[in-house]
Amino acid sequence: MKAVILVAGMGKRMRSPESGVPKSAKKVLGLPIIKRVILSARRAGIKDFIVVVGYLAERIKEILGDGKDLNANIVYVENNEWEKGNGISLLKAKAHIDDDRFILIMGDHLFDPAMIEDIKEIQIKDDEAVLMVDFDPAPYIDLQDATKVKVRNNHIEKINKQLSEYDGIDCGIFLCGRGIFSVLEEEINRGREGITDAMSVLAMENKLLSLDSKGRFWLDVDTEVALRHAEKNLLKGLIKPTDGIVSRYINRPISLRISRILVNKDIKPNTISVISFVVSIISAVLLSIGSYFSTLLGGILVQFSSILDGCDGEVARLKFEDNEYGAWFDATLDRYSDAIIVFGIILGLLNYHGNTAIWIYGYMAIVGTLITSYTATKYDTLLKLKKSTTWRFGRDIRMLIIMIGAVLNEMYYLLIALALLTNIVSIRRLYVLREQPVR
Repeated sequence: MKAVILVAGMGKRMRSPESGVPKSAKKVLGLPIIKRVILSARRAGIKDFIVVVGYLAERIKEILGDGKDLNANIVYVENNEWEKGNGISLLKAKAHIDDDRFILIMGDHLFDPAMIEDIKEIQIKDDEAVLMVDFDPAPYIDLQDATKVKVRNNHIEKINKQLSEYDGIDCGIFLCGRGIFSVLEEEINRGREGITDAMSVLAMENKLLSLDSKGRFWLDVDTEVALRHAEKNLLKGLIKPTDGIVSRYINRPISLRISRILVNKDIKPNTISVISFVVSIISAVLLSIGSYFSTLLGGILVQFSSILDGCDGEVARLKFEDNEYGAWFDATLDRYSDAIIVFGIILGLLNYHGNTAIWIYGYMAIVGTLITSYTATKYDTLLKLKKSTTWRFGRDIRMLIIMIGAVLNEMYYLLIALALLTNIVSIRRLYVLREQPVR
């Protein structure tokens, strides 16, 4: 299935005409809006795109190129009448549509890829269309500028920005049959050049269906205020339901601020993983010295490495660079880091204690830490299946406990605590998961 993306307009509400920057080229957390649109649709399985350009077309082409870097096929269509209604832009794409239906996306709308996944599965006739509708718009949606719809039995009866009574808001995502082009031609000949004008005709003929957005994130980024809302919500979406209490209330607030800076830098997520790993090694060396000052500094760096450990995944998701290898690479380095840090604690204690029990506690702590990390993946899967947000004993809590032990200079009792807690948690998970299909 192909997607038509309209980016021909100037976007006066975002930039002045003298700025020389088309609205869709404006960056949101390191990526231009138009690139986020393409990558979001790609995440939903769309690979072929028809991008209708007009105002500063070369800038859009420079950003997207031929699409190879985005693993997409991009065909550009020029609209020299970009000052007119967006219905003309859509009509320009007609010659490149050879399927019975296609996705239509506004080039300045950010959205959850799941919205495209939902709408592309709908079956429609050639003369019908489907509009994604937000029936409970978030407070940051500009209702004054939004296109409203009146819906009855999943069919849109009216669509207009001026509706005083309405049921939902147009999200800027359509599924269209090829019949939309004949309607567009007729309406443009009448001087009605907007896509909304053509959709109004379908609505009157009971041929415009609605599809609930289900509360998923979307936003028309047409002002600087909307851009800030977009960044805030994209960052908020990085918080995982399975985040531990430390991650949610201590690590994430800091890591998100760091990631907000890093997304604008030329740095890869795997590089961030390596940096976090190096910080862990330095912390382990400091812990191995055994003096209070080195232990204190080592404990602080342990917590800092834990915060950095969240940045690689955050940056990867914000840049659409998350993949299975990256997750595996990060997890592998984390396991090495965990073992090295505990080993550093053991060496630090041995500098002042000749107690052989330290080796026993240390062994139990290392084994318990690694097993806890291994079972965490299975446990998180169970929580997702049950749609539970129960906090779990994870790496974030372990790292904070180590820092607290370093601050209190009680590393011996910390080691015992790690040995007991990690193994108790692992045994408990084995019990909880006993009736689940673990693979």
